[in-house]
Amino acid sequence: MDNHHQRPSGDQRMNSVRLEGQQILKVSRKDETLTEHLMEKVCEPSNLNRAYRRVKANKGAAGVDGMTVDELLGWIALHKESLIESLLKGGYRPQPVLGVEIPKPGGKGVRQLAIPSVVDRLVQQAIYQVLEPIFDPTFSDSSYGFRPGRSTHQALKRAQEYVQKGQGIVVDIDVEKFFDRVNHDILMSRLAKRISDKRLLRIIRRFLNVGMMKEGVCVQREEGMHQGSPLSPLMSNILLDELDKELERRGHKFCRYADDCVPRAQRRII
Repeated sequence: MDNHHQRPSGDQRMNSVRLEGQQILKVSRKDETLTEHLMEKVCEPSNLNRAYRRVKANKGAAGVDGMTVDELLGWIALHKESLIESLLKGGYRPQPVLGVEIPKPGGKGVRQLAIPSVVDRLVQQAIYQVLEPIFDPTFSDSSYGFRPGRSTHQALKRAQEYVQKGQGIVVDIDVEKFFDRVNHDILMSRLAKRISDKRLLRIIRRFLNVGMMKEGVCVQREEGMHQGSPLSPLMSNILLDELDKELERRGHKFCRYADDCVPRAQRRII
């Protein structure tokens, strides 16, 4: 077992991106400016502290190593320096996720969820906090799922406004088994357009490839994303942003929440 997991006792204008109140880089929506040295930002103490607070607030069950959220702070106190070193030097290896099944609403089968170890949740959250301010400002205004300051209520309100304006024909699109069918190479190519820090790209790839432990057997995967990981929602929006942009290019009004999309029109569009 890796000793880092041992259980202890847009447009042309440049957009300033800020983390913890400090400007760290600039991103061009049109030119997709490459970003370097992001792993240093991931490993900043203030960013890791914020990630820890989020993981603790989210609570959640232990992963495959049995470490609980309540034990995480003690682990950080003992292993923080070695954790940072492994992240910066590219040696960090995520553990398999713990697979659990929960019933879908309405009794329509079960949903497969993945529980990462609390240390992996900490690292993913720290990465998310660096990437979210880079990617989110470029997303479509019609995207509402898993975005800061946005909600299902806002999506519903926007949909009602479309109806009131005469957009009476509705098409409900649900991307079937979206999370199970994510192509890793396509996702990584999208990320590489905006990120030049190969260390960060490498660790994201490792999180995508990590296996799932079910009944004592680790099942590897070459496609899909684990639902339940802190990075998965952002990664899904990065992939589906191309769909949003295509709908906008065609002039359609729509609301998308995660992998559910509802285009609206005054006349038939299909």
